[in-house]
Amino acid sequence: MRKVILFASGLLILTAVACNQSAKESSAEEITTDIINNPASASDDAVDTENLPAFDFEEEVMDFGEIAQGEKVKRVFRFMNSGKSDLIISDAKGSCGCTVPVWPKNPIAPGEKGEIEVVFDSNGKQGRQHKTITLVANTIPNTKVIAIKGDIKTPENSTNAK
Repeated sequence: MRKVILFASGLLILTAVACNQSAKESSAEEITTDIINNPASASDDAVDTENLPAFDFEEEVMDFGEIAQGEKVKRVFRFMNSGKSDLIISDAKGSCGCTVPVWPKNPIAPGEKGEIEVVFDSNGKQGRQHKTITLVANTIPNTKVIAIKGDIKTPENSTNAK
């Protein structure tokens, strides 16, 4: 019985090694360096930046002032596409779960305006806050960071208030 187990284990190891080697050979044939050698992705100089879309924000940082802990504040960042082609925002992410952006899903034509709505939930926060929203778009660079900031005041302890 022991010989059968040893033989089966050896056969299994040989099969695994043979399959791994053939996978390496086939993947080496399929992978190319075309994307690495693509001049359009190698530097910003290779891209026609003159005809790209561009963000032009009225404000890139908004101060929501002083609010009580637990309040939600909403701010709207207004911008214009000051470029020469359609601006497409593919993603927008807040620096934490308390900062939620809503962005236009449709392309914004040159000269048109758009808005990024940001809701900040101060629940569980205190003191000075600075939260960022990173936009991913078809611009160079492909990310744009906007921000909100303000102060969160915590409720005073009822024994201290007396």
